[in-house]
Amino acid sequence: MADLSQLAASHLAAAKADERGRSPELLVHDGPLRQTIIALVAGTELGEHNSPDAASIQVLLGRVTVTGSETVELGAGRLAVLTHDRHSVRALEDSVFLLTTVTSVGQTAEPQRAR
Repeated sequence: MADLSQLAASHLAAAKADERGRSPELLVHDGPLRQTIIALVAGTELGEHNSPDAASIQVLLGRVTVTGSETVELGAGRLAVLTHDRHSVRALEDSVFLLTTVTSVGQTAEPQRAR
């Protein structure tokens, strides 16, 4: 079972120490389901990228903008579905979010549960 508060704090500290200003970790990998915690220091951006079959972002700490077909600002406690359009994520302040994705179905792998 994952303690998201503890993971958020440790990943934010790791992101502050990282030259790229980020710290990701895959927490859950169960068939097509993936859940990744990502910390970004203020001003850091995940450049424009394609979206998987389905995805959501839940901000645990801080504030981010998601820019794609429209720009959405999300603060701590907010959850949003990501569009299927190319998009980017930028930290407006030191931030941590949980990215949940579903990739193509048909992959068979042993589930990795949150620690």
